Amino acid sequence: MSIIQGDVVLATAGKEKGNLFIAWKVDEKYCYLVDGKRLKIDKPKKKSLKHVYKASKISFSEKSLCEKEEKVNAEIRKFLKERKNYVETRCH
Repeated sequence: MSIIQGDVVLATAGKEKGNLFIAWKVDEKYCYLVDGKRLKIDKPKKKSLKHVYKASKISFSEKSLCEKEEKVNAEIRKFLKERKNYVETRCH
């Protein structure tokens, strides 16, 4: 399953292991992750694609990722909170 911009991904390695993120940008080898809190749009985390996997079929709007930074960071936090609740209830 390939990862595209806006996908909800779960980190499987590093200090981010077990946390959900939005794939802000994706290239051939790397995915740039944001969570709206520690990793904001202006400072994403570069992570290898082999250390993340797609965690949800519902994606964050690509159009929203291009808007004003603070507004987008707040929307990302809210979206990830909803997705986290869904993923946790589905897995337990």
